Amino acid sequence: MSRPDVSSEGEPPLESTPASLDPADAFALIGNETRLAILEALWAADDRPVPFSALRREVGMRDSAQFNYHLQKLTGHFITKVDGASDEDGTGDDGYAFKHAGEKVVRSVIAGSFNEHPTFEPFAVEGSCFACNGALEARYDDERLTIVCTDCGEAHGEYSFPPGGLNDRTAEEIADAFDQRVRHLHCLAADGVCPECSGRMETEIVDEGECCLGVRVRVDHECAQCGHTLCSAAGLRLLDHSAVVSFHRERGVPLDERSYWTLPWCVSDEYTQVLERDPWRLEVRMPVDGDELRVTLDGDLSVLETSVQTAD
Repeated sequence: MSRPDVSSEGEPPLESTPASLDPADAFALIGNETRLAILEALWAADDRPVPFSALRREVGMRDSAQFNYHLQKLTGHFITKVDGASDEDGTGDDGYAFKHAGEKVVRSVIAGSFNEHPTFEPFAVEGSCFACNGALEARYDDERLTIVCTDCGEAHGEYSFPPGGLNDRTAEEIADAFDQRVRHLHCLAADGVCPECSGRMETEIVDEGECCLGVRVRVDHECAQCGHTLCSAAGLRLLDHSAVVSFHRERGVPLDERSYWTLPWCVSDEYTQVLERDPWRLEVRMPVDGDELRVTLDGDLSVLETSVQTAD
């Protein structure tokens, strides 16, 4: 993968020189039942680093040499060795802790991304369609959850939702978790951080055609490092802005208690106007009980100004 010579601010990027490992070799290393068991045992430990002997007992392998063979395959890329960890009997022992890659593997297993492909029947969610006032429902397919109008089919959001998020949750709790996840993903992306790899996320205003959300004027985020993408109506970025939160709270609408898809300015571009294109300036309108908050954004989704238009 190529690396830029300078950052977006014109400064040289920080140098990092990790030991290189081919992706195919990396997956081969963890494609073993014992090695996955080691990672899962390390994850389940109350304290880390975990001594060699304690880790071997937890995995349940009697052959110390064979266990050490698998452990060393993981060490360096997925786990790290720490000298002098204290064992249960008080003796000193080499201990082991996670590296970031090892945590990602275990989290992916827990999330079900590797081994689960669940489905469930669509279920009703709160709110009504901004386009036709029809009822809304949640549908799940291929690890993506979509909020859709049952009458006109208008999409109110379609984003990834790992299978693990379905476990031990009611339909209402799944909908709430999805709402919180979407808010989190877009806050990170708009702040320039990829929610998948923490690489640099680039933001672009698009005013042509329609995407899966059915909006023409939208915001596209794409990671320069891993290529992960997100898109949304421009208003979704404003859910936690202080002026927006205050305007709604003063009128009895607590935004932290409202699912994003119940707010038309978060899912439709009907309330978004392009004021300028070079440089970009957008205005997002938020009507509540006859009053209206107007928020002006630049091409990076930074708020330039806000104003309130009252009914009287």
